[in-house]
Amino acid sequence: MLSVRSLNTEYKVSNGPPVLAAKDISFEVPTGKFFTLLGPSGCGKTTTLRSIAGLERPTSGEIEVGKKLFYSSAKNVFLPLNQRNCGMVFQSYAIWPHMSVYANAAFPLEVRKKGLSKADIKDRVVSVLNAVALEEFADRDATKLSGGQQQRLALARALVMEPELLLLDEPLSNLDAKLRERMRFELKRIQRDLGVTTIYVTHDQSEALALSHEIAVMDEGKIVQVGSPRTIYERPSTKFVAEFIGTSNFIEASVLGRDGRNEFWRVRCPFGDWTVQSEKPLVAGATVSLSIRPENVELSENSDNNDETVNSCIGMVDQKVFLGDFIDFQVKVRENMIFSRAHPNLRTPVGDTIHVRVAPDKCVVLSEDSN
Repeated sequence: MLSVRSLNTEYKVSNGPPVLAAKDISFEVPTGKFFTLLGPSGCGKTTTLRSIAGLERPTSGEIEVGKKLFYSSAKNVFLPLNQRNCGMVFQSYAIWPHMSVYANAAFPLEVRKKGLSKADIKDRVVSVLNAVALEEFADRDATKLSGGQQQRLALARALVMEPELLLLDEPLSNLDAKLRERMRFELKRIQRDLGVTTIYVTHDQSEALALSHEIAVMDEGKIVQVGSPRTIYERPSTKFVAEFIGTSNFIEASVLGRDGRNEFWRVRCPFGDWTVQSEKPLVAGATVSLSIRPENVELSENSDNNDETVNSCIGMVDQKVFLGDFIDFQVKVRENMIFSRAHPNLRTPVGDTIHVRVAPDKCVVLSEDSN
């Protein structure tokens, strides 16, 4: 297990006070799991990864893998990079152009594992090239590989050392969109087949949702939410998380009181008195922000559901955009707009009346953003 506890990392600048790039970072990653640090540029995710690798020296905190302490400010421990047994793949693959695919994968073993025989090295290299589906290209010049193949070669070179941790910093960002999507499946297969504990850095929310067992969303040097991809998407804790991952309707509402069911509350919003869900207790009279994903806003031309437990209202189609497998609707309700993502068989024209329904458990009460 990787354990990061109260980690702080700062950079010195020539003119001015030091910049605290990572602030009180804490998380745990069970052995064999895929954990993603997700956030915008400058949020501290790469700094955190480099601190784990030993490329940056933190100012305080602890990093531990298994029972091996990588870093501890309290115990004055800082293991150098070459003693941490981490495999790393960066945005730039840094493939050695004068070597074959086999030689690229074998080079780390030949340099660092002096005790291995040529037969042992060959066994390891063949095994890892098989894992990344490059075995048939072993004798090819590395420069003659496609972008996706070079990415897999960089991965093979990191895995051949049998690392305790695999650290990946935006490894797919140089690929075109279609290849990047295909490589997500490859990367997921490789990681799960080999069972290596993986820390992945990206600003791409689709990558994070597709690959991860767990995600830490970062903003301004801090972790603002940790959870499974489904939890992060369906139950964002703050407006920042809801905005950064996907799209959402944000609605201001006033708390009326409990609904009578555990975690459900009545609120007054621009669309009427609705029921919403909140794990945290709410105070009557308080103003709260709601997040509702567009795909959870159900639209219909007929009011054929009298279920009083469902939030509903009537609106007018203001705009719509056909996008093939779905249609984005903008619906005007009492001078307010709500966005919905609907099946293309809904053909309600612009200007016509439409019925809006949202299940209470899809109306998420957000906490206030704080940094």
